[in-house]
Amino acid sequence: MKKQSNLFRLMGYAGGFRYLSYASWILSAASALLALVPFWYLWKIMKEVLEVAPDFAQAQTVMHNGWMAVGFAVLSVLVYIAALMCSHIAAFRIASNLRMALMTQIVRLPIGVTERFGSGKLRKIVNETSASTETYLAHQLPDKAGAIATPCGLLVLLLAFDWRLGILSLIPVALGFLIMMRMTGAKMQQKMAEYQNALEDMSNQAVEYVRGIPVVKTFGQTIFSFQKFKNSIDRYGVWVIAYTKELRTPMLFYTTAINSVFVFLIAAGIFLTGNGVELEFLLNLIFYIIITPVISLSLTRIMFQSENAMIVDDALQRMDSVLQERAAVDPESGDMPKDASVVLEDVSFHYDHADDVIRHISLAVDAGQTVALVGPSGGGKTTLAGLISGFFELQKGKIFIGGVEIRQIPKKTLMDTVSFVFQDSRLLKTSILENVRMGNPKASREQVMDALRAAQCMDILEKFPNGVDTVIGTKGVYLSGGEQQRIAIARVMLKNTPILILDEATAFADPDNEVRVQQALQELAKGKTVLMIAHRLSTVVHADQIYVLENGKISESGTCEQLLQQDGVFARMWQEYQQSVQWKVSKEGME
Repeated sequence: MKKQSNLFRLMGYAGGFRYLSYASWILSAASALLALVPFWYLWKIMKEVLEVAPDFAQAQTVMHNGWMAVGFAVLSVLVYIAALMCSHIAAFRIASNLRMALMTQIVRLPIGVTERFGSGKLRKIVNETSASTETYLAHQLPDKAGAIATPCGLLVLLLAFDWRLGILSLIPVALGFLIMMRMTGAKMQQKMAEYQNALEDMSNQAVEYVRGIPVVKTFGQTIFSFQKFKNSIDRYGVWVIAYTKELRTPMLFYTTAINSVFVFLIAAGIFLTGNGVELEFLLNLIFYIIITPVISLSLTRIMFQSENAMIVDDALQRMDSVLQERAAVDPESGDMPKDASVVLEDVSFHYDHADDVIRHISLAVDAGQTVALVGPSGGGKTTLAGLISGFFELQKGKIFIGGVEIRQIPKKTLMDTVSFVFQDSRLLKTSILENVRMGNPKASREQVMDALRAAQCMDILEKFPNGVDTVIGTKGVYLSGGEQQRIAIARVMLKNTPILILDEATAFADPDNEVRVQQALQELAKGKTVLMIAHRLSTVVHADQIYVLENGKISESGTCEQLLQQDGVFARMWQEYQQSVQWKVSKEGME
């Protein structure tokens, strides 16, 4: 199947506005041709002046020709403005539709896929794809139409007055064009992709660095603590310097070639006037010296438009990397879960064609049970919770929620059935009220307040004059990790789903906040099916069932008492946990 051109694809996002784009190209080409007409009137003025010299009073049409030149110049500008108006209207619509298409796709993607891309990379793709196409369509394509029309009109002018001088003027143009093609070929396309990759890498690493600033300040580290960020900057610097040096020589020859037209004209003037200077030849030579700079200007514009076309091509390829990701299947209709039970049958999962991180896991959680997932880091606990939440698309095996296969449950129904509290829950830059109301947009103010009370959040509201209407993230209003976690728990309480997944919900809480978070979680878990991921084994003592995940497999399962009686992974983890709890710094160690 033949690949569609980038321009054809972009016009597909324009709808009826694509006709404005077409009009802009026609108007821009017309403007470029109109801009050449004043040169013809300039030639007529010079011709008349040279013919009547030295009695310039006989030049009767100089004023008329001058005003005609001005009139066509103004007309050219007005037509070009009309072209830009048309192109901008269409470009803004296309950019808007591109962003909507990308954001619609991102919303439909499994959360695990968006995490794999990284927020910095996704933001760059959404923002810069639309920005580069907007510039390309609004300015560069109309300019390209004008840049193509200008040489065509110039070719007529150059050959019309003196074909010998015209051909000589085209020699440096041909040389410059050959050099330009070498600079803007397939190799340039590859370099442009490398450039965008370097920028993308810096964007991702910058986001991670900014997120880690609190840790840097806490431990007194410098930027070098974030080696990945520094390395991305270093790689970008090395690449840019190497690429600049590589283009230095061809750019030197290109600039020399397109500006050497005067050399050819002067040489021709000396050669062709050996037997005397004719008035007509002198007139044409002066005219060619005036008009030839337009050639180099047009060629330079074409070169930079070729580079910009490569930027757009690369941007669309990055957009395709998002659009071609398989969106989560969302059935329009399906059976409602009968209860809050969770069943996994022979479930396996891997990331990006790597080895399975979840291997043939089968387990059953009855409605109302509290089940804990524990085990060494990297064992697959969070991935398994993500599969149950629908964050990742199931690859092998089956997951049943309330007796219904998860792929047959509409996304909205699944989200109304399963809720989750992450270890680093994030809040939006809006009021506490609206952050909590995200759990149930139809909830009243009283219902939000009830959820905040149940989540032990009243001490947070009392700190701020505006209480629940306090906007987070503005005017110095910031919450600690534990406080953010309690607000997030209030949000989940308001949502009130029958199945709850807790992923290290107390990981970032200080001792005081941890007590409050635990109280909030106990209130939240009442009457619900709970799957909790925990490293603090004291939180799983009362779980109805504990599954120990190691290397993607369930190595042990049972109650806390049953697992402690075995000489297994859980017993060893429990012993290490108890030692860490009892460990204290001795006075001798402090001295």
